Amino acid sequence: MGRRGYDGIVAALPVSVPYQRYSTHAAHWWLGRALGALVRGAGLRKEEVDGMCVSSFTLAPDTAVGLAQHLGMTPRWLDHIPMGGASGVVALRRAARAVQAGDAAVVACIAGDTNHVDSFRNTVSQFSRFAQDAVYPYGAGGPNASFALLTANYMRATGAAREDFGKVCVAQRENALRYPHALMKKPLTLRQYLDARVIADPIHLFDCVMPCAGADGFLVMEAARARALGLPHVRILSTIERHNAWIDDPIQTRGGWTMDVDELYGQSGTQPADMDFLQAYDDYPVINLMQMEDLGFCRKGEAPAFVRGHDFTIGGSFPFNTNGGQLSVGQAGAAGGYLGLVEALRQLSGTAGGTQVPDARLGMVSGFGMINYDRGLCTAAAVLARSDA
Repeated sequence: MGRRGYDGIVAALPVSVPYQRYSTHAAHWWLGRALGALVRGAGLRKEEVDGMCVSSFTLAPDTAVGLAQHLGMTPRWLDHIPMGGASGVVALRRAARAVQAGDAAVVACIAGDTNHVDSFRNTVSQFSRFAQDAVYPYGAGGPNASFALLTANYMRATGAAREDFGKVCVAQRENALRYPHALMKKPLTLRQYLDARVIADPIHLFDCVMPCAGADGFLVMEAARARALGLPHVRILSTIERHNAWIDDPIQTRGGWTMDVDELYGQSGTQPADMDFLQAYDDYPVINLMQMEDLGFCRKGEAPAFVRGHDFTIGGSFPFNTNGGQLSVGQAGAAGGYLGLVEALRQLSGTAGGTQVPDARLGMVSGFGMINYDRGLCTAAAVLARSDA
């Protein structure tokens, strides 16, 4: 039995609270700024936002309900989505279902985190019970070691070279120079990428995402409501999410997308070749290549050849992470899972400014989150369309 589509439900008003390398503000401050930008941008009273999705790593000890009190909100529908890089797409799909069911009329989806000088280390040290019990006792703490393991295995299995990862990173930096909120403001050459210092072999400096503070958000509502408010909006054609996929694989070589990708394209009536861009979660470049494969843009193990054959800049043959992605914008904690989604909404509503892909009509957003030693546990993807597409 096929799942119901999303006819008449749209996403609108992507907002970003400009990122900062460090901040003394709490996560609540950043999330509140995102909500404020949504309310003001839509011309709504705060009371008219009757649903809310929240994602944050540094909101603790609060969850979404504590934030609701902090912000003076009284939502009739509330969701807390602690899924890291998959949070944006998961929030989109759950908010859409809430509006579709009549449980909420306008849902604010917001994600944000602060970044004190020592907060990233604290986040990593408390990331999961698995990390505390089965990883840290062996000295393999944090995402650098985990992604070094995944990257080395991927390179052995596919023949991928550092130059392949570097080509994508360099293209993303070129895109980021056209995005006003990117923290990385200097061009990056392939030689600089290759010569950068080793962090956890084979991971080098420019393979690593930079933690920062910031927030992103968007609204979900019926199309008629968006038109009445005069908001450019984007149609939701299909979405998928999957958690803890392929549990018998000894190390992750494929993500949960592969279990549902046929449904993703079947529900939307599209194919990979129809996409005008891909916004993929990119805390480390190996995950970029894995998503290219698992989402059907090339066959399994062929992403290195795919990378060598394409240009990933905004005007290239395969526009990819058109705002620069986390590797050049920065990773504002859980907002990293929203970065590609708000960029996709800008692309398809014609509001992307300097990063605009000409005549973008269809696009895909992919999310990946919650890394536990040898795999990421959460995957999600969405196919989106311009309102007149």
